[in-house]
Amino acid sequence: MTADKNLSIFVSPHIFISLFSVAVEKMPTKFITKYKIPLLYGISLAMLLFLLQWIKLRLVIIDHYFEIYVGAIAIIFTVLGIWLALKLTKPKERIVIIEKEIHVQNQETFTLNEKALVQLGLSVRELEVLRLMAEGLSNQEIAARLFVSLNTVKTHNSRIFEKMDVKRRTQAVDMGKKLGIIP
Repeated sequence: MTADKNLSIFVSPHIFISLFSVAVEKMPTKFITKYKIPLLYGISLAMLLFLLQWIKLRLVIIDHYFEIYVGAIAIIFTVLGIWLALKLTKPKERIVIIEKEIHVQNQETFTLNEKALVQLGLSVRELEVLRLMAEGLSNQEIAARLFVSLNTVKTHNSRIFEKMDVKRRTQAVDMGKKLGIIP
C-alpha cells in the first residue's frame, strides 16, 4: 500500500501543486500561473528519470561487480607501483659539507720539523712519497716519478699510514702538514 502511495506522487500532478506551493510563491506569479502544470510535470519527470538512472546504475554494478572489483584493484596496484618506483629510484645520497681549517705555510719559508720526523720514524723515501702524495699524485704517477714499481709505492704508503696512525692519504697529508714535515 505504501509503495502505491509513493508511486502516486510521481504520477499525480495535483499532489505536487500542494507540495510546491510554498516554493512557487517566490517565483514571478504570472509565469508560474501560466506554466504551473508543465513545470510540475517537468519536475516529476526529472525525478522519475533520476530514479530510473539510479536503478539502472545499481543493476549495472550488480551485473558487473567482478569487473568493477578487478578494475579497482588494478588501479590501486598501478598507483602503488608508481609510488614505489618513485621511492626506490630516488637517490639516497646526501651532500655533507665539512668545513675544516687548513694550515697554510709559505713554501719559501718552509723548514722541516726534524724532531717530528724522527719521532714518527719515517725514512727519506717515505718522506719523499708523502711529499708527492701532498702534490696530489696517484700511486702510478709517484712510481713513475721515483722510478720504482707500483707495489713499492703501495708498500711505502702502508708503512706511512702505519707510522702516522692514519687510514687515508688525505689524513696522512693533513697530519704531515700539521707536524711540519711536508710543505
